[in-house]
Amino acid sequence: MTRKVLLLVTVGQPATSLLRDLEEPLATHLGLSAVASKTVLSRPTYALNESRAQYHCNAIMRRLVTLLEPAHALVLGVTDVDLFVPDSAFVFGEADRGTRSGVVSEARLRPGASPELLRRRVQAEVLTQAGHLLGLSYCEDARCVMCQAQTPQDVDRKQLALCNPCRNELQKLQR
Repeated sequence: MTRKVLLLVTVGQPATSLLRDLEEPLATHLGLSAVASKTVLSRPTYALNESRAQYHCNAIMRRLVTLLEPAHALVLGVTDVDLFVPDSAFVFGEADRGTRSGVVSEARLRPGASPELLRRRVQAEVLTQAGHLLGLSYCEDARCVMCQAQTPQDVDRKQLALCNPCRNELQKLQR
């Protein structure tokens, strides 16, 4: 079976090595081939909600969709700006299976984190959003990478792997 290709796009100025650090976990745990885009999107001022001082995920994802090419099944942006969706104070990331796009931010994962811990947190949240793009839902198992995180400590509890039920569901979805 051919692996789906996930296009990774830098949005703003996240840590420069982050995209490279995502390739192995995406391949190992979700069976995705990750490709870093040559296109780098600047800080998404078009998505800024000034009253919240945050950036709307959907606006960023609409821009990311325009970068999809026939060789790419999915696109996911990695950014350093603080993200929101209307009904939440903030989100670490968001994914829309319909448009095949998602975005993850390091902004709320960064405070107090060493470079290694930040890398691991971003990996976990990228795996979560990529899992949603593949059709997985949130999981109740706090150790599963598909568990919804509300705090950086929740992210720290996650393993960089799917629990058995989520792994089985992914196999069903990939048939």
